[in-house]
Amino acid sequence: MPQLTVHNINPELVRRLESRAALHGHSIEAEHLNILQAALMDAGQQRSFKEALLDMPNVGEDADFERIQDTGRDAPEFSA
Repeated sequence: MPQLTVHNINPELVRRLESRAALHGHSIEAEHLNILQAALMDAGQQRSFKEALLDMPNVGEDADFERIQDTGRDAPEFSA
């Protein structure tokens, strides 16, 4: 199986990869492979805008999101 070597990696990036791998219970190599697969294998399977909209959860009726007309507030009165 082919191998991939990456040179000149920012130490902060390595630290984040180690943290992410630990969080998921993976080795650094397995986490790196998962990230590459997610980024590259799914790239050809992008959803259409319609599919993205249809996947959105129903969070209320249109009336729940109607804009309330702002009539402003009465200006505070200051005494001199």
